Amino acid sequence: MSVELSKHPTPQAEPPRRYDAIVIGAGINGMYQLIRLRELGLSVRVFEAGGDVGGTWYWNRYPGCRFDSESYTYIYSFSRELLDEWDWSEHFSPQPETLRYCNYVADKFDLRKDIQFNSRIRSAVFDETGDQWELETEDGRRARARYLVMALGPLSAPVMPNIAGIDEFEGESYHTGLWPHQPVDFRGKRVAVIGTGATGVQLITEVAKTVGHLTVFQRRPNWCSPLRNRPIASAEMRQIRARYPEIFARCMASEGGFMHVADPRKALEVSAEEREALFEQLYNTPGFAIWMGNFRDTFTDRAANDTISEFIARKIRERVNDPRLAELLIPKDHGFGMRRVPMESGYYEVYNQDNVKLISTLETPIERITPRGIRHGGTDHEFDMIVYATGFDAMLGSYNRIDIRGIGGQRLKDRWAEGPRTFLGIQTAGFPNMMMLIGPHTGASFCNMPRCGEENVDFVADLIRYTEAQGYTRVQPKPQAEAQWTAHVYKVAERLLISQTDSWFTGINRNIPGRDKRVFLLYGGGAPRYREKCAQVVASNYDELEFA
Repeated sequence: MSVELSKHPTPQAEPPRRYDAIVIGAGINGMYQLIRLRELGLSVRVFEAGGDVGGTWYWNRYPGCRFDSESYTYIYSFSRELLDEWDWSEHFSPQPETLRYCNYVADKFDLRKDIQFNSRIRSAVFDETGDQWELETEDGRRARARYLVMALGPLSAPVMPNIAGIDEFEGESYHTGLWPHQPVDFRGKRVAVIGTGATGVQLITEVAKTVGHLTVFQRRPNWCSPLRNRPIASAEMRQIRARYPEIFARCMASEGGFMHVADPRKALEVSAEEREALFEQLYNTPGFAIWMGNFRDTFTDRAANDTISEFIARKIRERVNDPRLAELLIPKDHGFGMRRVPMESGYYEVYNQDNVKLISTLETPIERITPRGIRHGGTDHEFDMIVYATGFDAMLGSYNRIDIRGIGGQRLKDRWAEGPRTFLGIQTAGFPNMMMLIGPHTGASFCNMPRCGEENVDFVADLIRYTEAQGYTRVQPKPQAEAQWTAHVYKVAERLLISQTDSWFTGINRNIPGRDKRVFLLYGGGAPRYREKCAQVVASNYDELEFA
């Protein structure tokens, strides 16, 4: 496996560095949080496991990686000057361009001077006597601060499949979330890809263009829809720039922070002709339109969802030449949109190539990885390269791999053993002064990340400003407020079909022992409702929080 390791020697024990606030993570949200905390006049240190800024866009360099939200919505809105300076080249930016954008922002605001790279956090322990957090990196360096802000990516803890023999393979092997910085050559090689989620769909489509032979091992197929990406000419970019206020307002009005607003009608209350016309229109509209802009009840009514599922199934059958393969690529265990919808650019046509083979592992799982390939169904398949597109320990993994201990030494992992309990997804009782930007149950957990993430960053900055101004040294949720918010998250989820489906949305991960119990990790009430609740909390002078 290709994994970046810290090259720092283990330092001698030294006293911890002291700051007003510490941020873990230098991705999109961590960088903005640094800017906002600086504005408060606080001394801030950001710890980042990677070698530079970018978070998701630093680690995920696999071929085909790109946005599936429009580039001009996945951008900071706080600086008009920044908006005027940056041009996107495509409607859905590829990873290298997105990483260039992150670097541009870091340079413009001189962020790197406050970021410590190649520094993965091992532990974070709350000191009750001083109301401060003490952090230790994996190489033994320590730091202390009153405020701890978790800017951890929800999809940043890669997971390998639970298959025997992974370390025995003698060829090349990679995980998409730990992709090497140097190019990987697929030409003429026998390549296996395990996994057909959003990452796998992007990767497979790109690898198929040059590979010698490609074998895709699929456990459960996903409903995919066309991305329909295209370049942005300079004249169009000028038009987009002029429309930024309108674009951001439209995103704020939508449930998921995207350009696409749900149709208020119900799928079964219109004629079959009207329904089909809308489906066709959305299918031919770029991006998440067919997921986020569909009839509103496709998320809540099984019969309504069946209509769009049948439509997408028909599209798959039209695009895949072999009827048997087409059926293997059509999900049978969930409806369209009930899991994260991968966006594709020719994915289904890949299976029409003579040098591409699809193997279903649903009924017959992979037996083991061998030194020369993969054993499945009693047959040894030989490969030069294996790519694991097996995703992440979503939401929880980035927290669980840090030993986080709050009041009385309680571990966050233990407190969340039966599922996360939070207030607004931003704080959890018993862990004072710790704020989570994209934690479980925030509005940003099921949203266009920069659009909702910016709002969470602003909320955290305002909360810290209030705490400082009032002379408090400790803030955490009142237990009753936390219980009420967590109950609200589950009550909202009950009406959504998503909550009845096994996916990372509901905490299910078959590659992690014990992760077979459904717990809802997202907030399904929509960005506008979440924003309204946050505003109410601020207007009440944070009455649902406990200060000391």
